[in-house]
Amino acid sequence: MAKTRSIPIIPTIVVLAAAATMVALGIWQLGRAEEKAALIAKYEQALSSNELRPFPSDSGAALESNLFHPTAFDCTKVLSREAISGRAENGRSGFAQIVRCETGRGPADVKLGWSDRPDFPDFQGGPVAGLITPGGADGARVQADPPLAGLKPLAKPDPRDLPNNHLAYAGQWFFFALTALVIYWLAIRKRIKGQD
Repeated sequence: MAKTRSIPIIPTIVVLAAAATMVALGIWQLGRAEEKAALIAKYEQALSSNELRPFPSDSGAALESNLFHPTAFDCTKVLSREAISGRAENGRSGFAQIVRCETGRGPADVKLGWSDRPDFPDFQGGPVAGLITPGGADGARVQADPPLAGLKPLAKPDPRDLPNNHLAYAGQWFFFALTALVIYWLAIRKRIKGQD
């Protein structure tokens, strides 16, 4: 009696559904890559804007739309201080001096400027002007421009430094889908050969 060359239905449906899901995720990541590229272009335009934006913002959506725009406020009280690794405008490594300020609108993190030592500068508060940049405890902070407390300028913020890995993620999802289909095809071929 001849053996039936059959393809298992349930495993085939599962593999095809998994591969289709992976392809859909890859397409979604391609869309996210376009959205991120548009956002970065918007932030690059904001760098040349003179329109002052309020900081801190009341909502996450407002915060995102205000990134890389200039702002100004009074630091009425220094709540805390920290020094983190930072790069000067001339490329030297050192420390970004950060204070958390009370502003009347809520607390705000301010990068005062660059120093080659972690010692805290003598900053008791006062007028702050600069760019709203990503980071900090609240998702954004201000990089003072000009720097304050006798510090040197930090490297200028660049929206192109924001991560945009979505294209790589899309490629991974497409690769996973192709790999699943190839492995399944090899398994089916082996099964059919075994039936001969």
